[in-house]
Amino acid sequence: MAFRGARGGGGGGRGGSFRGAGGGRGAPRGGGRGGMPSRGGRGGGRGAPRGGRGAKPGRGGARGRGGAKVVLEPHRHPGVFIAKSKDHLLVTKNLVPGESVYGEKRITIEGGVDDTKIEYRVWNPFRSKLAAGVLGGMDDIFIAPGKKVLYLGAASGTSVSHVADIVGPEGVVYAVEFSPRSGRDLINMAKKRTNVIPIIEDARLPNKYRMLITTVDVIFADVAQPDQARIVVHNAQYFLKDGGHVVISIKASCIDSTVAPSTVFVQEVQRLREGKLKPIAQITLEPYERDHAMVTAQYQRHL
Repeated sequence: MAFRGARGGGGGGRGGSFRGAGGGRGAPRGGGRGGMPSRGGRGGGRGAPRGGRGAKPGRGGARGRGGAKVVLEPHRHPGVFIAKSKDHLLVTKNLVPGESVYGEKRITIEGGVDDTKIEYRVWNPFRSKLAAGVLGGMDDIFIAPGKKVLYLGAASGTSVSHVADIVGPEGVVYAVEFSPRSGRDLINMAKKRTNVIPIIEDARLPNKYRMLITTVDVIFADVAQPDQARIVVHNAQYFLKDGGHVVISIKASCIDSTVAPSTVFVQEVQRLREGKLKPIAQITLEPYERDHAMVTAQYQRHL
């Protein structure tokens, strides 16, 4: 599969903008980055908040603020949904109904088994790089129900909690965070989301937590360190199955602030290649994050 380079402007999508998240930190710049031809300029990504390609008809309904009808549509990424009313909101099915993790809005939809109600949590792309990647049009995030995910740079667990929602009770999220302060919040979140295994260790040293993790399907990385590519490759060598996938959020200024972001992205992609991670796709995370790219790759252990 040919590597698809950076695509511009992830704000809109083919069905309208994500209007429930507040203002952006930097306007969309359209053209692609990373030294690759851009497929942007169409108003945003194909994973946009109208449900994306292959979306099925909406199901169920609820009443939002002001009595507005809310209709749920599955996104093309399994385990991710769009709640459509006046605003189109990216949501995940709450693994622990009645509980919020970081004060996020919750929406109850009728239409479950025996007309039971199902609760969903709004997933804000301004607070989650992975959500920004979904709305930016990433073709595949490889995180789905039942998957085993290694999450590097878990912080306090904001995004991790949504990944836990996506993989569901049959999946597992190994969440690695080095900061003790953030780690406390992560541990508290995991007390109720029992498919999250919090690991308070340095992601640079996977040998220190190798006894806690089995082989995983996907690695998601948001560590914002100059040696991020090396960290990802090292963890892949320990834990990622052959043919498994990596999703990495790259913050250009954390790697090298002296050169253009496009140059940084090219260099990081090359480092992934050298580590037997074959790049698949790259997108910009604007307007949600400035000078960020998201890259997906497949691990080819015996390359």
